[in-house]
Amino acid sequence: MYADAGYTGVSKREEHAERAVDWHVALMRSQVRQLPDNEMGGLTRHIERLKACVRSKVEHPFRTVKNLFGHRKTRYRGLAKNTHQWQVLFALANVYRVRHQLLAMVAA
Repeated sequence: MYADAGYTGVSKREEHAERAVDWHVALMRSQVRQLPDNEMGGLTRHIERLKACVRSKVEHPFRTVKNLFGHRKTRYRGLAKNTHQWQVLFALANVYRVRHQLLAMVAA
């Protein structure tokens, strides 16, 4: 599970004690700044960058759904309706992400 620095210590929480999850929680910025300028510090910075890359791939579709389609509030209309709405919104986000490629195919 990849998470940002706000989830520091999540592996120690009792509600997650019985879960078989590998937690990859990012370091806080202050901790990254304090890393030494040696080989180990460089390796740790590289690992932190890889964690950020994984998180950004996951969070980008959520940004599209929230900002472009205006889905900012939780709507309680039943689990089935919520599931269908999220599926449609993420399908539209995928189409939006590749819109330039689709337009290029139509123009050709």
